Amino acid sequence: MNLLTELYRDQNARWPQTGRHILAQYDDDSVIVYQAYRAEIGHFATQHGYFGGAFSVQRMSWIKPNFLWMMYRCGWGTKEQQEVVLAIRLKRAAFDQVLAQAVHSSYVAAVYGMEAAWQAAVARSDVRLQWDPDHHPSGAKLERRAIQLGLRGEALAHYAKDWIVSIEDISDFVREQHQRLHAYVLDELILPREAVYPVTDPATAAKLGLSA
Repeated sequence: MNLLTELYRDQNARWPQTGRHILAQYDDDSVIVYQAYRAEIGHFATQHGYFGGAFSVQRMSWIKPNFLWMMYRCGWGTKEQQEVVLAIRLKRAAFDQVLAQAVHSSYVAAVYGMEAAWQAAVARSDVRLQWDPDHHPSGAKLERRAIQLGLRGEALAHYAKDWIVSIEDISDFVREQHQRLHAYVLDELILPREAVYPVTDPATAAKLGLSA
């Protein structure tokens, strides 16, 4: 597996415990996001290096840079039609573009002022933003919030092919770590290494409502 990994206990000691933060694995050129699909879609993606075949660009697709949020969503790869867990390495410039274009999926008065302004922003943008409770490996909700980003239309078409650096099937790794959870050996749980992602554009950071 090409992802950098580290013990959960060591990472958790560094992570902020509250607030809105984008936890992700990233370098100067790329950012990892996660998705989970049925085998038909997941295997096509890993074999070809892009999303095609049964993958639909006619619906919204949600990406998650936070590994534990993805594990909560897909049940560590046990939920039906989410058995193949993918780590998608995106161009960092593209990820920053997605953040800049993101519009909240529900009205936030402090960001948009009038509700009509939010509705107009929704109509203009192909990217949706949601902050959800982050989750402990057990699935328990945390005070910290995790981001997920919904892509549709032109943004999804670019994501499916143009923005991808590589796609890796990490399902075996996910199953191994899930077994450690079942065995109650949390001290041995290994996760992809993640840190708070820096959003350098002040306007984007303010819109996202990132915590200091």
